[in-house]
Amino acid sequence: MSKKYIVAIDGGTQSTKVSIFDTQGAEICSQGVKLRPMHLYGDTRAEHPDDDLWDSLKEACQGMFRKFDGDLADIIGVGLGSIRCCRALLKADGNLASPVQSWMDIRLSRPYEHEDDQVRYVTTTTGYLTHRLTGETKDTRSNYVGPWPIDWDTLDWITDKAAFDAYHTPREMLFDLIDPSTVLGTVTEAASEATGLPVGIPVVATSNDKAVEGLGAGLVNDGTVLVSLGTYITSMMVGFNNNTNTVNYWVNPGATPGEYLYESSGIRRGMSTITWVMDLLGSDIVEAAKERGLSTENYLEVLARDVPVGCDGLYTVLHWLARPDHPHERGMMVGFNGTHKGQHLFRSVMEGIAMTMKNHAQAMCDELGIELSKIVVSGGGSNGNLFMQIFADVFGVPAHRNIVNGSASMGAAICTALALGVYKDRQEAIENMVQIRDTFQPIDENVRLYQAINEQVYRHLAEQTEDLLKKSHEIFASRR
Repeated sequence: MSKKYIVAIDGGTQSTKVSIFDTQGAEICSQGVKLRPMHLYGDTRAEHPDDDLWDSLKEACQGMFRKFDGDLADIIGVGLGSIRCCRALLKADGNLASPVQSWMDIRLSRPYEHEDDQVRYVTTTTGYLTHRLTGETKDTRSNYVGPWPIDWDTLDWITDKAAFDAYHTPREMLFDLIDPSTVLGTVTEAASEATGLPVGIPVVATSNDKAVEGLGAGLVNDGTVLVSLGTYITSMMVGFNNNTNTVNYWVNPGATPGEYLYESSGIRRGMSTITWVMDLLGSDIVEAAKERGLSTENYLEVLARDVPVGCDGLYTVLHWLARPDHPHERGMMVGFNGTHKGQHLFRSVMEGIAMTMKNHAQAMCDELGIELSKIVVSGGGSNGNLFMQIFADVFGVPAHRNIVNGSASMGAAICTALALGVYKDRQEAIENMVQIRDTFQPIDENVRLYQAINEQVYRHLAEQTEDLLKKSHEIFASRR
């Protein structure tokens, strides 16, 4: 019997990645395409330019198939994952009426308000790409995070007319909702011609991108926390209760029916801060890295290994993008002296990310009454050995990374395997498809030092500067 393959689509904020997996979870080939720079309009609007999500998906598919040396007839399905908390406005023919609104856009904090007669449908990124690939007006019910007229108990559209109408969007403008890990439709001839995907193969619904990532990381309900290193960094646990009235975490629909993802507070523009540091350090660092045959990030990590724990008192507060209800927030680096160099900045950002996520994850675990036993770290940042060791030391528990650390791609593949009956349930799929690459054990001395730094200094920095930043915001707001 020939080997069977699954195409997994992982649409992110900064790039689109398409991969081919076999049904045992081995990644056969992949292709990533960087998205164009976001169009930012002050602090209020953020849009993906033109038709960037679809154009990048086409390009990624075409590049991937140039690498694939298997038989297209052995591809059994496509798992469709994309960014959550975005809004796509479509014309009647399925084309965009305007650029896709990013999750960073302030308009996403409130319900859609109909102003343009060109708009026929209001949907998510997964809904838009589903229509592009299959022609169907269907979407996963698990990607409606935010102000949509959805009943959080049934994960279907609200049936009470008055409550529904409060969201200003007529039902006929919304797609039909289906469960994650079920089939949305099949690839059309037009989509096949544009992407290279075989005509007629099933396209499978996933979930919001964080829930897909949780599934792909192999999360089970045993005290494991996933730290997702993306443009938005968060920590997650899996469960099966739709908890309400939470304080230190919120509940997302999961990537399989009946599953929920518990998510802590996070860091907006999280891994973008790493890019910011590299850009700030300029061409000298880039050239030095090239001379050693390393990427800029790998070279800085090598240098940062010689920086002591705590960066000699340099701390980074990761508020590079303020929350909509806290517009005064700003990122900060506190504690500079004349000994600090580029590698100190780089390590300070990594330590700030780890300590921030430790505090958020611990608050979630405490509220759930669960002891944090180990962490899995996913995303490109987990490729760095120093970053992984920092996470193990800051959290004080073993830190795992998987062979496939792009967990959202693996999650999309698992959803497809479940929808097509390759495995009977999520546990069997995880056991067969998710494999740990290595584990970083916490170093006791570092654990004690990070704990002292975090408890006595770091976690108090934001609250101690709150009033000053509010005054600064008022000054500049009055000048606009």
